[in-house]
Amino acid sequence: MRNFNSSWDAERLQCVPRAFTTRRVPRAEVARLLPGPLTPKAGDLVLARVDAFGQHTRIQLPTGRRRSLFIGDHVILCYGNRYAPRQFEAVVPKSLEPCHLIAAGGMAGKALSWHEKLHRGPTEITPIGLVADARGKRLNVRDWSLLAADVVDFQGPPVIAVVGTAMNAGKTTTAAYLGHGLVRAGLKVGFAKLTGTGAGGDSWLLHDAGVAPVFDFTDAGYASTYMVPPAEIERIFTTLVSRIQQAGVHAILLELADGLFQQETSRLLCSPLFRRLTDAIIFSAGDAMGAAAGVDWLRRQRLPVAAVSGVLTTAPLQMREALTATNLPVLGKSELSDSATAAKFVENARALREIG
Repeated sequence: MRNFNSSWDAERLQCVPRAFTTRRVPRAEVARLLPGPLTPKAGDLVLARVDAFGQHTRIQLPTGRRRSLFIGDHVILCYGNRYAPRQFEAVVPKSLEPCHLIAAGGMAGKALSWHEKLHRGPTEITPIGLVADARGKRLNVRDWSLLAADVVDFQGPPVIAVVGTAMNAGKTTTAAYLGHGLVRAGLKVGFAKLTGTGAGGDSWLLHDAGVAPVFDFTDAGYASTYMVPPAEIERIFTTLVSRIQQAGVHAILLELADGLFQQETSRLLCSPLFRRLTDAIIFSAGDAMGAAAGVDWLRRQRLPVAAVSGVLTTAPLQMREALTATNLPVLGKSELSDSATAAKFVENARALREIG
């Protein structure tokens, strides 16, 4: 029989703050701890103690509130790998060894490297044990994912994808403002973030824009998509898109995290499934040079890039440079949220599908 950590009974565990990444696991399932030696897996829930502060001093709760942490606090997180050039590169450790809080959404991992601006490094935590149900089965977010779907309707509503040069290029903002413009035009719009690191901010912004339904890869059973095999990334894609199609929307917005060189994002973009389903792509960049390089990459892959947006649209000079370099419409927040412009963009995407 397993050696359960008896000092942490179900009642005590269920009072511990839980991070956003664990939100789909019913609280009633949290019953026991499995102490080491164990090998954690991506998606496993873990009870951890906060030992020393670094970058993250708060975590996002399932409710959306950012909870401040204190040294000595216990929190329930989710193990995961992370790819974030402006923050952390991290992997799931091979044991319940001291590791790090590597994302505000509530991920535990071993940080391998980080951006030099993060002078304090990662917040240090000590895992106490893996979280299990009353039978002693470890809890993993995969067990509460949406029902997987392998088939999508290729004749469904137009699909517009937002991709970019890197994190913080303005992808989510682009999707949110376009979604808001489409909602203002009287259309029902759905959204899914297909790759990235689990956190609530992007989903909440799309909700605020009036978009519904809103999903991300955490709904498909992954706290992050870094190091997830291509076949599983495609399963996330089909699962989330099919669920949005079932909601009877007029248009679907998708976001792929990080940049074109991120392996999971790049592989999905180049997959036959993505090519067949996606009608138009908006490319987000921080400057005109990035826009030109990204648009060129997409065109070489024969992908339907139709517009440029992102952080560069905060500077009129950059917008003019991007227009000259790409010969594509450059859409800022005001254009994206304009109902007529947004509706026309979707109408053009639908027309391209019919031609193609």
